[in-house]
Amino acid sequence: MTKPLEGIKIIDFTHVQAGPACTQLLAWFGADVIKVERPGAGDVTRSQLRHVKDADALYFTMLNSNKRSLTLDTKTPQGKEVLTKLIKESDVMVENFGPGALDRMGFTWAHIQELNPGMILASVKGFSDGHHYEDLKVYENVAQCAGGAASTTGFWDGPPTVSAAALGDSNTGMHLAIGILTALHQKNKTGKGQKVAVSMQDSVLNLCRVKLRDQQRLDALGYLEEYPQYPHGEFSDVVPRGGNAGGGGQPGWVLKCKGWETDPNAYIYFTIQGHAWAPICKALGKPEWIDDPAYNTAIARQDKIFDIFAFIENWLSDKTKFEAVDILRKFDIPCSPVLSMKEIANDPSLRASGTVVEVDHPQIGKYLTVGSPIKFSDMTVEVTASPLLGQHTNEVLADLGYSQEEISALHDAKAV
Repeated sequence: MTKPLEGIKIIDFTHVQAGPACTQLLAWFGADVIKVERPGAGDVTRSQLRHVKDADALYFTMLNSNKRSLTLDTKTPQGKEVLTKLIKESDVMVENFGPGALDRMGFTWAHIQELNPGMILASVKGFSDGHHYEDLKVYENVAQCAGGAASTTGFWDGPPTVSAAALGDSNTGMHLAIGILTALHQKNKTGKGQKVAVSMQDSVLNLCRVKLRDQQRLDALGYLEEYPQYPHGEFSDVVPRGGNAGGGGQPGWVLKCKGWETDPNAYIYFTIQGHAWAPICKALGKPEWIDDPAYNTAIARQDKIFDIFAFIENWLSDKTKFEAVDILRKFDIPCSPVLSMKEIANDPSLRASGTVVEVDHPQIGKYLTVGSPIKFSDMTVEVTASPLLGQHTNEVLADLGYSQEEISALHDAKAV
């Protein structure tokens, strides 16, 4: 069975995480993604955080599966010629170079359009064009701070806190993939390519829209009734850090379970939603709270919310996090065990669904990686090993029409 993006050829000029996460997703769905890398060096993540000497690091393998690797020195005339041919035959170029890098390489947007009017040029940026910080170098945690995530994460008596989730990197890659697919759909209608750009700041902010909502409510009211600071705490003029409170108006908190003294993840997240109040009371053995006016509305409960959580935590004290969730889910109560990476790696449900997959790599052997987070009824997404540096150089050159003699000459000239 053909895959949805089969026939789409993508030049992958990206490195590290945001860009590679985007192109890997497209490769999973069938696109021919050609990762263009510097001869002898390649993507910097090939050597970062290695656990096997002289082998590609997991940082690289987990972001570059299903791709082909072409080494190319675009500073040489021969390398520029190869890239020119590749542009003419491709549908998309994805890059996360610094500003002006493609121009200095001799491949301005105008020149790319001359070579291929249908080309889609997709770029990862730190900040959008025209932003006063557009020349600032951006990494994951920088993006989380610039996009508003850090200022609203953590506890109110502590500093801003970044998340372990790649809100700046992989999240930006997912946004860019959506942009590329949209541009491809439009190209099918018009035949024309276009530039697509996604900034890391914008992508983080897109996931923080509820906090922008709360800023406007705070400006209007002077308080936020669903935050732990209400009704007894103080509000300034900016959205506060809310600890583990829910962001959508349903009070929630991380609560200790049996074994928390020795297991740093022996916790569950427990959410108190209005419609779930009666089942919560029944599960906890407190049916008298159901109709008690001191408890039966969210507003009534707010000044006692931590007393309620303390009661629930006491109820959890003789139950493991898994035992607790097995009880609570029978009452349709929103909750989850706090899962460690080790527990996720060994979760049979995640293996069965393809969310976590085992891949065999020629250098490091078998390793775990994430599979497609998107599931299809008519397609199983297969995850294959990331390419070794330059593994497909000769193959890609042959696809472009180079003879064996010409390929040898390119190697001799150190263009590939």
